[in-house]
Amino acid sequence: QERMPQTPLFAAMFDSSGYNRNLYQSKEDYGGLYYHDNNLLSGSLEALIQHLVPNIDYYPDRTYIFTFLLSSRLFMHPYELMAKVCHLCIEQQRLSEPGLDKNRIRKIAPKILQLLTEWTETFPYDFRDERMMRNLKELAQRIASGDEMYRKNVQQLLQNLIRKLATVSQYEEVLAKINATSTDRLTVLKTKPQSIQRDIITVCNDPYALAQQLTHIELERLNYIGPEEFVQAFVQKDPLDNDKGCYGDQKKTRNLEAYVEWFNRLSYLVATEICMPVKKKHRARVIEYFIDVARECFNIGNFNSLMAIISGMNMSPVSRLKKTWAKVKTAKFDILEHQMDPSSNFYNYRTALRGAAQRSLTAHSNREKIVIPFFSLLIKDIYFLNEGCANRLPNGHVNFEKFWELAKQVSEFMTWKQVECPFERDRKILQYLLTVPVFSDDALYLASYESESPENHVEKDRWKTLRFVSEV
Repeated sequence: QERMPQTPLFAAMFDSSGYNRNLYQSKEDYGGLYYHDNNLLSGSLEALIQHLVPNIDYYPDRTYIFTFLLSSRLFMHPYELMAKVCHLCIEQQRLSEPGLDKNRIRKIAPKILQLLTEWTETFPYDFRDERMMRNLKELAQRIASGDEMYRKNVQQLLQNLIRKLATVSQYEEVLAKINATSTDRLTVLKTKPQSIQRDIITVCNDPYALAQQLTHIELERLNYIGPEEFVQAFVQKDPLDNDKGCYGDQKKTRNLEAYVEWFNRLSYLVATEICMPVKKKHRARVIEYFIDVARECFNIGNFNSLMAIISGMNMSPVSRLKKTWAKVKTAKFDILEHQMDPSSNFYNYRTALRGAAQRSLTAHSNREKIVIPFFSLLIKDIYFLNEGCANRLPNGHVNFEKFWELAKQVSEFMTWKQVECPFERDRKILQYLLTVPVFSDDALYLASYESESPENHVEKDRWKTLRFVSEV
């Protein structure tokens, strides 16, 4: 049996300088591809699709496969691309002919199977679309029917895919349950504030343990984000397709949105925990506790939780508590704020992130591999890269250079999201972090004014309004 083409790990896919210089010496030029120094710069959409399809003498490079599958959705639905790829495979390899040449099948089948494997493993969510599944099964069946040897491979591929899709559906159900639980608890909190509210320090008094459990949540949620969600978040109408509407429906970026919601929840949780205690010294203790948690997150490489904690502490209802802050030793907090300072386009944070990424590449343990980027900034970077360059060149060609850069950023994220969390799960702490009710903006201000009275007319008016609304 001929061995399947081997594929390297994500980290090895894109070299740091951009193009790996020898990747794109395609043996055949399909007429619609434009190269410079062996780098594929642009091509017609048809020629790029053709370049994705293997034949007996050629298999596309893995970086090309990832880049094209990631970015082609800016021009067409994945199911349309799948239909074209299937059609080309069947036509070119004459797979629809009754008397199939076994020898021919043996030469091409491993390559087609490998392409389908890479697609289903890297972009499994594309196959939540029944049209995708139909095409996949049809092509896989044709390969399997030609030779018993490939039937097992095809079954394996389909089973793995179905397992992945089942796992993501379960994850989405769990998220829905968690959201429902915290909403129910918030209703109880409003009617009997003291009855169910514990505070975070009684649940977990060790900042290091809390940072570890936050890292659990981060890595689990990161892991479910499909690479295509970054691109689908920005899908616009393709100017060359007159009648096609935008293809950015909600389902396509659901896990990315759930992750952004988690960041917001953590920020509000921090603010709630600080504003709730009645006594000043308790509030100061909670602030110092979160400063320690944030520092542990920084040491772990969990920049997303770190930034969420800093955001929570910088919310107005918290930052206005001057008497409370006067009791806090803020030196450690100043260092963290300096690390996450937004000036010079987050220069300090980007330097720390590069350091963590370097450490991750040479790491011997999962503990050292952890890199959890400040997610909103990652999305913003990808957004500006997308906005800053046209998808098509003036001659109608697809701007492949742009997609190369896009794929480079997303592939780095792919490496980070595959790290397994090395810390033990603590159900009690996780449960608290995910379901304890958090205050809304108004409830935070109300708690803040009750802790330290309003200082000026604006605050006094706001307090009056909030008290009036809460009594009604």
